[in-house]
Amino acid sequence: MKFGIIGGSGLARLAELRDARRQVVRTPWGDPSCPLTHGTLDGVDLVFLARHGYGHTLAPHEINYRANIWALKQTGVDGVVSVATVGGIRDDFGPGTLVLPDQIIDYTTGRCCTFFEGPGQPVVHVDFTWPYDDQVRGLLARAAQDLGETMVPSGVYGCTQGPRLETAAEIRMMERDGCDLVGMTGMPEAVLARELGLPYAALAVVANHAAGKGDSSREVSLDAITLAVEQAMVRVRAILSEFVRLGARGG
Repeated sequence: MKFGIIGGSGLARLAELRDARRQVVRTPWGDPSCPLTHGTLDGVDLVFLARHGYGHTLAPHEINYRANIWALKQTGVDGVVSVATVGGIRDDFGPGTLVLPDQIIDYTTGRCCTFFEGPGQPVVHVDFTWPYDDQVRGLLARAAQDLGETMVPSGVYGCTQGPRLETAAEIRMMERDGCDLVGMTGMPEAVLARELGLPYAALAVVANHAAGKGDSSREVSLDAITLAVEQAMVRVRAILSEFVRLGARGG
């Protein structure tokens, strides 16, 4: 299988890629966040896209999610892994925790969230009962296990509008709703992949306790987030390398 990797905050590029080349892709939905990067990781072909642009210049609400997903689909990838930096709502989800979400709750507003709109487009309802692909999630879990990394096998990702961080009261509301994690980019990325029949899973990297929780009880330290993400991404890169090798061997 050939995979696409969407890198979030802290993963604007994959330095390990060999024979890298960039491809500008035009889509019916406008331009993606940046050119796609094609290359090989341990001899396996993959495609990388920096969600926020190579210079991390796009805020979560400014990202052209439709163009990003469409561009990856056009390159012929068999599945997509989204790497997302998140806050931990659950008490045991502290900085550095890696989670494979299995559910999502959408709190965003005003984002272009479907390909099926506009003149002449049919009304299409896609099943979204389980928003993440089991096969891709299984390969990610296997990759972590092979490396001796601990990865929480499930969790509910609550997606907020951003770019501001949440209030403590909002986090308490999300906790009552059943959210374990909070991020800003999980939607509409996940549902757009589903609309195009593109298997999709997220690898969530907890960078901080969510507002009002743990060591963020008074405020969220942006400096601490940066340090936690830098340390965690070393582990994430290793997991992605093992993941693409497993995918190339068919699991």
